[in-house]
Amino acid sequence: MSIRLTENAARRIRDQLTKRGKGIGLRLGVKVAGCSGYSYVIDYADAIEQDDVIFEDHGVKVVVSKEDLDYLEGLELDYRREGLNEAFQFNNPKAKGTCGCGESFTV
Repeated sequence: MSIRLTENAARRIRDQLTKRGKGIGLRLGVKVAGCSGYSYVIDYADAIEQDDVIFEDHGVKVVVSKEDLDYLEGLELDYRREGLNEAFQFNNPKAKGTCGCGESFTV
């Protein structure tokens, strides 16, 4: 079981945690939303709950609830800048399709 970060994603998360001044890592999850079924949820992880699983890559912790792990197993999180746009990109092998706007996915 794993969730991976690219070096760019890890650097961005570290920078954001430093600016924020607190947090143990990134909390990653899913919610039912969008036209394809599920969307990703990203937040700061300030605590570890009993049902959380922790992954660490490039020195950054990623916290995922066991409930969401089935949807995220094998995911690689990247961070890219293209022109004026910058965003996290989700490379999820479990996603069988995405909506036209790229905001949601189906498994």
